[in-house]
Amino acid sequence: MTQAVDRRDVILERAADLFARQGVAATTVREIADAVGILSGSLYHHFASKDEIVDAIVGSFMDDLVSRYDAVLASGHDAAQRLRGLVVASLETVAGHPHATEIYQKDARYLAAVGKAPVAENARLIKAAWIGVLEEGVAAGQFRNDVPVSVIYPLLRDGLWLTARWFKPTRTYGYDELAADYLRVFLEGIGTR
Repeated sequence: MTQAVDRRDVILERAADLFARQGVAATTVREIADAVGILSGSLYHHFASKDEIVDAIVGSFMDDLVSRYDAVLASGHDAAQRLRGLVVASLETVAGHPHATEIYQKDARYLAAVGKAPVAENARLIKAAWIGVLEEGVAAGQFRNDVPVSVIYPLLRDGLWLTARWFKPTRTYGYDELAADYLRVFLEGIGTR
């Protein structure tokens, strides 16, 4: 039993790497099987389809993200502190799921086209978390009100998610430092004076 679980994990790791580099549509089941060192047919003992592999990878990422966001939203802190919490939670999730982050960013249209309802529902929850915190901050006078929240949200979101493509933490500059600098740039830009 342990061997089957380990093989499944290896399949997910190798598939995530391939999907992140090549895209989901461009990656074949044969390529995944070759990367794992098994026959293509053997892959179907672990997953019914390539889409099921994608679901497992992206689903784990999104479940982790939504769970972290729920904790931030339930913290009872003010909007500025919860915004900080969403940024840190996002970067921690990127660090824990770098390939899934890229897959979700690159292949969001593919995921939507194949009708991944849990992905769509989680995406709705994620957006609602950001919009809610931003609107609350504007209403409380913590964030400026001259830039629409509908503009601020995608700027914050895309800046965070795209870190999966370019950010490589070092011993002296990791995700904590990136989160602090990211927040400094955005909060000084959207915070009230």
